[in-house]
This record gives sequence, structure tokens and C-alpha cells, in this order.
Amino acid sequence: MADLSRLSLNTATTKAWTLAEAVDGAARAGLPAVGLWRDRVAEAGLENAARIVADAGLRVSSLCRGGFMTAADEAGKAAALDDNKAAIVEAATLGTRELVMVVGGLGAASAPGGPALPDGDRDLVAARQRVADRVADLAPFAAEHDVRIVLEPLHPIFAADRAVLSTMKQCLDLAEQFPAETVGVVVDTYHVWWDPDLREQIARAGAQGRIASYQVCDWLLPLATDALLSRGFMGDGYIDFPTITSWIAGTGYTGDVEVEIFNQQIWDAPGDETIATMAQRYDTLVRPYL
Repeated sequence: MADLSRLSLNTATTKAWTLAEAVDGAARAGLPAVGLWRDRVAEAGLENAARIVADAGLRVSSLCRGGFMTAADEAGKAAALDDNKAAIVEAATLGTRELVMVVGGLGAASAPGGPALPDGDRDLVAARQRVADRVADLAPFAAEHDVRIVLEPLHPIFAADRAVLSTMKQCLDLAEQFPAETVGVVVDTYHVWWDPDLREQIARAGAQGRIASYQVCDWLLPLATDALLSRGFMGDGYIDFPTITSWIAGTGYTGDVEVEIFNQQIWDAPGDETIATMAQRYDTLVRPYL
């Protein structure tokens, strides 16, 4: 039997499943944890979602997602704070400390994946400052609820519409203004595998105790029409999982390893088949190097 004691199913990987179906599938496969998305939690109801996970004997490795904090207008700022405070309460209720933040793109983005607004705000420097300001606003509330704000660097192709923070260094430069138990980072191989400073920044994050999650999936080519859906099972693309995982292990990180895949073909496949494949790839390409 493979050792799956640190493997977590992120519910984005089995998108067609409800929260209850994902929890049941993870438990059936012998996984100890699930990473939850807020849409599935909302469908199930917060208290019910917490009960479903607890009754299955699983832990919640993370909650995704908070963020989208780059609005420049007062109404947008207030809406972002309200939504992120709600997400913090949800994380605490679900029993996870780790709230993953996709921080938001430029004001010129009409929507994630949408065309640019002709008169939209394209000031990238200002957008990054607004992220820092909102994290400062939220940090005390997160600390009160024993929840950590987890900054996620996204690949630069998503800087316009999803996340103006693209590297581990950018996230750590912001995070280190706060206690490590209040603001951390997630290492998602899909987003950071290309970064020439990755080894150094993983070591930096580990030394500060800020690695809140390690997420794995592969980078596929050719890119899908929607680049967000170009993720795949470990081993199907270009990422060197043994090397990156060994860097993570070198920090002393002992937390869960989430598999988070956005891919229409995988979403269309039977969920049990998907979990079996991800577990096999984890056991071959990731677990031996932890």
C-alpha cells in the first residue's frame, strides 16, 4: 500500500463532484485530507460542510480562495474586506488555518479571463500596493480567528486578471511584514516552477516558517484556449517534481501536499479514476522526495 498520509485532494481537481462526493471519494481512496473551495462549501452550507469533513475523519488542508483585493474605489475596497473576512470565518469554522489568497489583477481586467477595459486602470505598482494595504487591514482579523492569510504567487501569464503577485519573492517581501503565523505563502508548482530564484525563496520561506501549503500539478503544452486549464497530472508535463519537492523537504515542511488540477478532460473523467491516478503519480514523483 502506498503511503498517502500527507496527500490531500483539492476539490478543484474533481470539479464535477459536490463537496460530499469529494470527501467520500477521498476517504474511500485512503486520503487523510481535502483542500476545499468556497463555492463547494457554499453549496453544502458552512456548518454542514464542516460536519461532512469531520464525520469522514478527514482534515481540511486549506480553503481557497480569498483575495481579489486590488480595487481602487471605496466600494470595491469595502466589498473585498467583507468577502475576505467572511472567508476567514469560513476557514476557522472548517478547522483549517490556511486561507489561500489569489490577490487579484489589474483594474483594467473586465473579469478573470476577460478582455481589457479600454479605460481601465493599468497601474501595476499601485495594484500591488493595494494588495499590501488590504493584507494589513485583514491581518488583525485573521489573527483573532487563528487563520493564516496565505499569499499565492501566480504565473505571470495571470498577472493582468488574477494575481499581480507573480513570484515567491514578491509574496515573501509582503508577508515578512507580519508574523509568520498570520501571513504565509503557498508553493504551487504550476505557478512557480519556472522561477530562477525558486530554491532560494523556498529556503527563505521555510526558514521563516511561512510555507502554509505545497500544491502539485504539472505544466502542459500546448496551452489550452483558457490557459488556466493547462494543468495536468504530475509527470504529464515539464515540471521537475523530485527536485522541487526535495527543496520543500529541506525546509522541514511536514504539512499536506495538495493536488490541484484545472483541466476539462480530467474534470470529465470519473472522480475515482482521477484520485487513483493522482495518488499513483504522487507516490512515484513526490512522496519519495519529501
